[in-house]
Amino acid sequence: MPRNRRLTSAAVAVAAISVVATACTGSAENVAKDDPKANTTINFWHGWSAPGEVKAIQENVARFEKAHPNIKVKVVGNINDDKLNQALRTKSSTGPDVVSSFTTSNIGKFCSSGAFADLKPFIEKSKLDLEKTFPKVMLDYTQFEGKRCALPLLADAYGLYYNKDAFKAAGVTAPPKTFSELADTAKKLTKAKGDSFEQLGFMPAFHGYETTVEHYLGSWSPEYFDKDGKSNVAKGPEFTDMFTTQKKLVDDLGGIKKLEKFRNTFGDEFSPKHPFHTGQVAMQLDGEWRLGMAKEAKVPFEIGVAPMPVPDSQKDSYGKGFLSGTVMGIAPQSEKQNAAWELVKFMTTDTKAVVEFSNAIHNVPSTFEALKSPDLKNDPEFKTFLDIAQHPKSNTPAGAVNGATYLNAIQDFGYLYEKGAEKDLKAGLEKLAKQIDTDIAKAK
Repeated sequence: MPRNRRLTSAAVAVAAISVVATACTGSAENVAKDDPKANTTINFWHGWSAPGEVKAIQENVARFEKAHPNIKVKVVGNINDDKLNQALRTKSSTGPDVVSSFTTSNIGKFCSSGAFADLKPFIEKSKLDLEKTFPKVMLDYTQFEGKRCALPLLADAYGLYYNKDAFKAAGVTAPPKTFSELADTAKKLTKAKGDSFEQLGFMPAFHGYETTVEHYLGSWSPEYFDKDGKSNVAKGPEFTDMFTTQKKLVDDLGGIKKLEKFRNTFGDEFSPKHPFHTGQVAMQLDGEWRLGMAKEAKVPFEIGVAPMPVPDSQKDSYGKGFLSGTVMGIAPQSEKQNAAWELVKFMTTDTKAVVEFSNAIHNVPSTFEALKSPDLKNDPEFKTFLDIAQHPKSNTPAGAVNGATYLNAIQDFGYLYEKGAEKDLKAGLEKLAKQIDTDIAKAK
C-alpha cells in the first residue's frame, strides 16, 4: 500500500512534524560509541500497520537477527511522523534507535533540524557507494542541502492504470502518452448518466484519489525553487501549463461540481470498492500497489498499466514518473547508533532483504541490484513501475527546510483554481510564490 498516502499525502504531513533542532540534534561522531558486535537490543519504529506488511517487516528483521545474532530488534509499528516527533524530543531507553517515515517531503526538515542523525560517518566507514547502489531520485529525496540523514527503503512509482475492456468498447487501442491524448481518451471513455456518470474516463479533480498537484507535476518535472532558493511557481512555465491543463480537463469532463458529486459516490481508496475496481473510473493515476489491490479485488476486466502521460511539449520524456518512498534513518539521541546502522544498512542495501520485502508488500525495490534480481516477483504490468523507477527523468519534489509546507500551499491553491475561486492564474501564482518564500524564511 502507498506509504505517503497513509499520511494523506502532503496535506497532513506538514502538521505531523515540528521538530525543534536543539531538542534532538546529534551526530555519529559524538554519540556512536557503542560496540556493534556487543550483545544489545535496539528499537525500530516504523509506520506499517496492515497485517501482511507487519509480517513482512518481522520476517526481514528475523533475517537481520540471523545475520547479526548479537543484535536483537524490538519492533514497534503504526508510528506516524507525529508520534515519531514526540519520541525524538525525549531521550528514553524505550524510544527508537532506528526510525522510518513514509513522508519524503519532510526530509528537508528531518535533515536540517537534526531530527534524523547524519549518516555520512556511517556510510564512509562502511565504504558504501551510494551512486552505485540507489537510483538518483531516491538519493535525492533522502538528503537535504548535502546532508544525508536517511536511506531509501522501497519506493512508490506512479503510473496510469486503465481498463482494457473499456478501451476496447470505446475503440481506443493504446494508452495516452500526452495530456492532449489523455483528454481525448477520457472524453471517449466517459458515459453520462443524467446529471452524473455511468463511467468517467478519468477523475482529474485535485480531491480525487492520488490526483494531487505534486503527482501531476511529476509529469512536468518542474524546478520548485530557483538557484537562490526562491519559489519558482510563478516563473516556471511548467506550473502554469499544469494548472491550465488540469483545469481544462476538469471543465471538459463536466466541471468541478459535477465531478465532485460523482466522487462522493466512490468507495474507500484502499478497499475493493475503489472506483477503478468497480469500473466507475476507466483510467486512474496511482502507484504500483494498486496493481496488487485490483487483482485481489478480482476486477472483472483486464488491467492495463502505462507511464503517466507527459505534456505535449515533453513527448521525448514519456516513460518517466513521480517517485516517493519510505526513508530510514537513525535517532540522534540513540546510544546504540552503530548497532542501529547495521539494521539500516541491512534493510536498505541487502539485496535479498530488499527483494523479499518488495515481493511481500508489492512496492518497487530501491536498489539497482534488487531491481534486476531474478528473485523479484513481477509481471509485465509491474515491470512498468520498475522501468519508471529507473527512468532518468523520473522525479520528486525538492526538499525544503519546512518540509511539506510549500507543497500544501500549492495544493491549496489548486483547490481554489480548479473551482474558479482563484480566477487570475498569473496573479495567484505570484501571490503563492511570496507565501512560500515567507514560510521558508520564517522556518529558517
